[in-house]
Amino acid sequence: MNEARGINTGGDFETYGDLNNIKRRTNSFIQIKVEMEVSLRIIYILCLIGSVLSQDMSHEEVMVQLQACPKECRCPQDFPRAVYCDGKGITTIPNIPPHTWYLYLQNNDIEALSADAFRNATQLRWLNLNRNKITSKGIEQDVLSAMSQLAHLYMDDNLLSSVPSPLPRSLEHLRLSRNRISKIPAGIFSGMNNLNLLDLQSNKLMDDAVTEVSLKGLNNLVQINLAKNQLTSMPIGLPPTTTQLFLDGNNIDKIPADYFKGLPKVTFIRLNYNKLASSGVPKDVFNVSSILDLQLSHNQLTEVPLIPSGLEHLYLDHNKISTVSGSGMCPDSVDILDGTNESGPRLRYLRLDGNEIKPPIPSDIVSCFRLLTSIII
Repeated sequence: MNEARGINTGGDFETYGDLNNIKRRTNSFIQIKVEMEVSLRIIYILCLIGSVLSQDMSHEEVMVQLQACPKECRCPQDFPRAVYCDGKGITTIPNIPPHTWYLYLQNNDIEALSADAFRNATQLRWLNLNRNKITSKGIEQDVLSAMSQLAHLYMDDNLLSSVPSPLPRSLEHLRLSRNRISKIPAGIFSGMNNLNLLDLQSNKLMDDAVTEVSLKGLNNLVQINLAKNQLTSMPIGLPPTTTQLFLDGNNIDKIPADYFKGLPKVTFIRLNYNKLASSGVPKDVFNVSSILDLQLSHNQLTEVPLIPSGLEHLYLDHNKISTVSGSGMCPDSVDILDGTNESGPRLRYLRLDGNEIKPPIPSDIVSCFRLLTSIII
């Protein structure tokens, strides 16, 4: 009789009788595995059903939603709140089913937003209209403001000449990049306390369009993107809640001395590709404790501005800086000879390439910024 001895089960060694016994146990194991796979599939199906139920839809509502799905669009049975009409080459918006939360209309040839198309879509949370041909005149009055629950509105890459108005006060994210916007209507953001992201990059905004009047009402804004516009000065009227400020690719040549004192929470500042010279940048203008990432690449700086102790990333590449030193860069409150200073500068990344600086880096810079892990020169 064949025997199999010493089979390790993870604990003590056991002795099993003949090979037939082993086969029976193997078959039992396979059966258990199959049953587990079936159970996992059932759990997966239950999760899908749960996702539908979690959207507060009855079976009747799901059926109504799917039956009302426009022929040009796709309405997934396992995600009935979403309607996909993207990339269909449509020129007008079809009638939207009544229980839609997520509507995808990007990559089409839509020229106008009509109230009729959205008449039943009163529950919209997310509307993507990127890469169409929508003009400001093509947006019917109140068609957007009627969407009282809309949180995300994306209209990048269209033909807008002005920020659409009026907007729903429920908005959290508004993306309008790569249009032809030159105007922000006064008071358009009044009462929009939920808006925390505003993207207006790659438009035609000038200084007189970005003012305290046009930005009034943005009481909880976190990120504003005004890159690649036609600004010649720092925008005024930004809310004190601003954390991320993107101004790359403008024509800004100076920064007021106390500018960032009005932005006590600003953490990320991008001013790459502007016309900043050291004469237009007060030495301590960036000496704000909240700043962690400062980007000043591709400007006309000849000196390094004062670095706040909390700064972690500094981009100064492609300027006209010829010399750097620890005494000139190190925060005033830091003794560069004190190697035990635990509250010293937090700078970890420094980029200086594209200037007129010749290596090596002065040793007092290394002595000051002891957390530096990368220096590009």
